[in-house]
Amino acid sequence: MTVFTGCGKKAAKAAEKESEEILYAVTAKKVSAGTLDDYLEFGGDVDSVSSVSVMPDMAGKLSAVKVSVGDNVVKNQIIAYVDASRPGYNYSESPVKAPAAGRIISLVTNIGTTVSQAMPVAKISNTEEMEIKINVPERFISRVKEGQRVELTFDAYPGEVFGAKVSEVSPVLDNSSRTMLTKVRIVQRNNKIKIGMYARVKLITESHNNTIVLPSTAIVTRDGNPFVFVISDSVDENGKPLVHQQAVKTGLTIDDKTEIVEGLLSGQSVVTKGQTLLSEGAKVNVVSLTE
Repeated sequence: MTVFTGCGKKAAKAAEKESEEILYAVTAKKVSAGTLDDYLEFGGDVDSVSSVSVMPDMAGKLSAVKVSVGDNVVKNQIIAYVDASRPGYNYSESPVKAPAAGRIISLVTNIGTTVSQAMPVAKISNTEEMEIKINVPERFISRVKEGQRVELTFDAYPGEVFGAKVSEVSPVLDNSSRTMLTKVRIVQRNNKIKIGMYARVKLITESHNNTIVLPSTAIVTRDGNPFVFVISDSVDENGKPLVHQQAVKTGLTIDDKTEIVEGLLSGQSVVTKGQTLLSEGAKVNVVSLTE
């Protein structure tokens, strides 16, 4: 009986050599101190802080309209006329006057429309100051207070964030909806924001400043212990960098970002993609390094 062992040894050595020469392509990020915000998210329509409805003095038919939506008007300016005449009775046209200065944001424009003293002919608003009303569920009211920072986004301006703040918090809850009315005031007038636009409202409830923040996908958990792979200063004989498995302590996680409380320092480079197959001392090829 003859036993051939040479080929087996060669195959084992070849496999070992191949294992030693595995090079993993990874993407890395150089970490730095930043801010991670916790928030509550709502939606609401942009409205004027102050507005007034314009009512006619007499019931009748709208006979003339002197302004258009978007026009600025001054107090007591005539914006329309109402004819109260009816068969057998003729009256002079009654002027409809603006009770305050501002911009016309809604208006009845159809001549001949029947109006009454209880029916608004127009609505005038001060468009220099705008706000959004949101209803905060009862379980979140402890996280809301006046002066809180708010971020607004609009579908019309993707990627842009507009500043706002909580200007008023209702002292009572609505019994039927179990919500608290909260008003959010836009901090700085911006011509891009129009009354009637729908806003996505992020009410910042907690901010962690000067902390290390990583994409949550960069954190690997094995045996219940979280860690990351750091690009070390060590290289192999071919100059390829090696990785070090670094244990970390995580904190707040918001969306796809996680706060690193312990284990990392600013300036270190952490693998963010391609880390699932790595182990301590693995050789890597960093195809992309972001700040």
